Amino acid sequence: MHIEQIYTGCLSQGAYYIESDGEAVIIDPLRESQPYHSRLERDGATLKYILETHFHADFVSGHVSLSKETGAPIVYGPTANPSFDAIIATDEQTFSVGKITITAMHTPGHTMESTTYLLKDENGKDHCIFSGDTLFLGDVGRPDLSQKGADITQEDLAGILFDSLRNKIMPLADDVIVYPAHGAGSACGKNMMKETVDILGNQKKMNYALRPDMTKAEFVSEVTDGLLPPPQYFPLNVKMNKEGYESLETIIEKGTLKLTPDAFEKLATSSGAVMLDVRHQIDFMDAHIPNAIFIGIDGGFAPWVGAMIADTEQPILLIAPEGRVEETITRLSRVGFDKTLGYLEGGIVSWKAAGKEIESMQSISAETLKTKISEGAPVFDVRKDGEFSSAHIPSAKHISLEKINVHLNGFPEEEPFYVHCAGGYRSVIAASILKSRGIHNVIDVAGGFKAIKEAGITVS
Repeated sequence: MHIEQIYTGCLSQGAYYIESDGEAVIIDPLRESQPYHSRLERDGATLKYILETHFHADFVSGHVSLSKETGAPIVYGPTANPSFDAIIATDEQTFSVGKITITAMHTPGHTMESTTYLLKDENGKDHCIFSGDTLFLGDVGRPDLSQKGADITQEDLAGILFDSLRNKIMPLADDVIVYPAHGAGSACGKNMMKETVDILGNQKKMNYALRPDMTKAEFVSEVTDGLLPPPQYFPLNVKMNKEGYESLETIIEKGTLKLTPDAFEKLATSSGAVMLDVRHQIDFMDAHIPNAIFIGIDGGFAPWVGAMIADTEQPILLIAPEGRVEETITRLSRVGFDKTLGYLEGGIVSWKAAGKEIESMQSISAETLKTKISEGAPVFDVRKDGEFSSAHIPSAKHISLEKINVHLNGFPEEEPFYVHCAGGYRSVIAASILKSRGIHNVIDVAGGFKAIKEAGITVS
């Protein structure tokens, strides 16, 4: 038996490859299927099942494409209603894979079809669970992503999740390994650990949601407390996961259209496409196309695209580092953004050579900011709510990045103002969005809050 966690950091997502005696299953695959084909070829294994723990909201799963390519059936838990052919498992239904078995345990609460898969080893011993978004390390799945209206509330779902955990997962032995679908950084929970694998016994000791003396009312209150609104693209990803999608190969073929500066400019005007610049923030600040938005490929790229652009039907034109166009299109597709129309051939260099207009972004050091603060300059902190609450410049106004599109009227109209995040990535995203909306008096603080503290600026 071989179990491999395939973890994708920018999505904080874990897919799983399990092989036994020449047969394999894949759980919650990402959209690009080549990594799974490579493992099957390496092991000389046949893919028997593709197991889905639920209809994912934060990424587009690779289940549909992988099933078409391999012939392996897709398996969902009870109550799932996909538009494509799938095995809808009954609660406690068992699937044989080589010398092991995998049992579908219906664990609703995060979503109503949520299912935890229990793997028993060659000797029939409970070995591990693949808990999807039902149980994370340090947390549980948020219960507000699958509400259908007034007939069921997030409190109702939280109560159902309480029962699932108590009746299905907590009775398992302490040495059972927990493999969750997400880790720290995912918007599917609020208090996840940075680790991605643990044993159930440790989670029973330290996970607040698994306290043995916890009442259902206490659980509901704690699990629903402090939930931020889910990103707008989440329901669009759920729809794609339930109904299917175009193949990644087709998306890449369409998106890798080379565009000259003139063609790029013309298409940007005619299509209403977002010009998305994915280079490093320093390169973007040095020179960029007017009205382009920065979201760097080397940061938390896909989730920030989802949060800031939101509409997966939005056409996109790319300005990307040389050799990274296909990678960018693939990572966009992971969160359902399939409408890449093409990319600027030769990048910003060709744009300059064509004599096109360029802009730059102002930036100051934290040391300079220290002086500006003493002069009463306005400062905006675009970190998350928890980061701001933990420590911030006393005079700073707080507008978290994910909310900036709906707070465009809160910035000074003429005087310079200063924007910072934790390290300099998110503040440039924020500044690029403001500039694209006609707010050009924004100045980035290089190095963010880390540099601010090192400069000795007072924080509280």
